[in-house]
Amino acid sequence: MPDMPPEHLYLDRYASPIGEILLVTDEAGHLRALDFHDHEPRMLRLLRLHYGPRTLKPGAAPAPIRQALDAYFAGDRKALQSIAWRTGGTAFQRAVWAGLAAIPAGETLSYGQLAARLGNPKAVRAVGLANGANPVGLVVPCHRVIGANGSMTGYAGGVERKRWLLEHERGR
Repeated sequence: MPDMPPEHLYLDRYASPIGEILLVTDEAGHLRALDFHDHEPRMLRLLRLHYGPRTLKPGAAPAPIRQALDAYFAGDRKALQSIAWRTGGTAFQRAVWAGLAAIPAGETLSYGQLAARLGNPKAVRAVGLANGANPVGLVVPCHRVIGANGSMTGYAGGVERKRWLLEHERGR
């Protein structure tokens, strides 16, 4: 069941080794969106789809979110699991996002493997669409999904960032 839409959304910016990250949080301190600065239009579109028209107010993300990002980029592969996030989306999308969150750092799955884990092995295309609609990328690690042949398939943050993230999580 989706949670209640937030009354206010706050935008913060975080400097990372792979580019500025946009953090959108609510009044309760939950992460509602995370995307790279050069993909801001995509993030705003996803926020509109989930919550309707909203104006983002400037506001610092809660310290635990920034600290978890600092720890992740410093090499703590599990640090992002501590971030509290909430999102809209359909029941199917939320099931896919929960499945993504269950992929351990340093590992990858194909879209077909993720669909099978979710009990619907024929839903490969739907899993791919839900993966692409993930508003809290990195925290819900859509970058850990690859093509059936092991190829670096599309990633909203760009394939080079995806490659960097996977290498980072593998400790390289």
